[in-house]
Amino acid sequence: MTDTTTWPHHALGKELSNWGRWGADDEIGTLNFITPAKLVAAAQLVRSGKTFDLGMSFGKEGPATPNTFRDNPQHLMTLLPSDSAGAPDGMFGTDDLVVMSLQAATQWDGLAHMGYDGHLYNNVPAAAVNNFTGASRDSYDKVAGRPISRGVLLDIAALKGVDRLADSYEVTAADLSAAEERQGVHVESGDILCVRTGWHRWFAEGDRDRYMGENEAGLGLDTLRWLYDVEVAAVAVDNWAVEVYPSPVEGTYAPFHQVAIRDMGLTLGEMWDFEALAADCAQDGVWEFLLCAPGLKITGSVGSPITPMALK
Repeated sequence: MTDTTTWPHHALGKELSNWGRWGADDEIGTLNFITPAKLVAAAQLVRSGKTFDLGMSFGKEGPATPNTFRDNPQHLMTLLPSDSAGAPDGMFGTDDLVVMSLQAATQWDGLAHMGYDGHLYNNVPAAAVNNFTGASRDSYDKVAGRPISRGVLLDIAALKGVDRLADSYEVTAADLSAAEERQGVHVESGDILCVRTGWHRWFAEGDRDRYMGENEAGLGLDTLRWLYDVEVAAVAVDNWAVEVYPSPVEGTYAPFHQVAIRDMGLTLGEMWDFEALAADCAQDGVWEFLLCAPGLKITGSVGSPITPMALK
């Protein structure tokens, strides 16, 4: 490959670009599709009062593997009962801290997380991310409270009649449409789309290495046009990187991320747990819900840990 190579995903990104769609200064991308009216409608989906925790626990047993640029949380106590013992009324206090990678477990990828050709989303130069400010543009703190909307779960593993998709299975746009038809649900503008591959089961069964391995089932590039046309606000998947691995585009790393984040301004959720929710949806036939998944408002961050909740 040479510097003049026209990469297929970059050509797709140019076609699906949302740069300037919401103005030159926009830093929230497709989360613009979550309008006040969308929020009101989403709130009406809570009927039974059932809640589902869609996140992993944040601890030393997390999915981050050794010798990578991400670390599982290190939880330390900074104040113990014995440190404040002896108060006349018997009072004592406790306190603690956590040192962790912001994308060590269930999380959102922000719009400063990935780019190419020297730019991030909406024509922001790569130099906007530096050691002094973090992400001075496209930072996750700009969108921290916005990922609340109608959630729709499309169960691709169930569509294929398996408990989890095979290694490196590439989920296609046709799969997403077939899952809609099978489940009797329709993804709409402003929705947060949740895609179950069943891959989280590897982690739940204790096989962290398999879960974090390089043969992951996930979304293929042709789903990006589907997501663009539907005007999906964000996408969350139960694997570690949303997209299929190894990449079907030879010589590239994370082409789906490149187009989704840098060109479309699409916030991506990784390492979610849809198992209990999927079982309930299959039982009652209701695949839509209020999804609440705000992140931490950390200035200059490029992603955030979350504890997403589905309410039905």
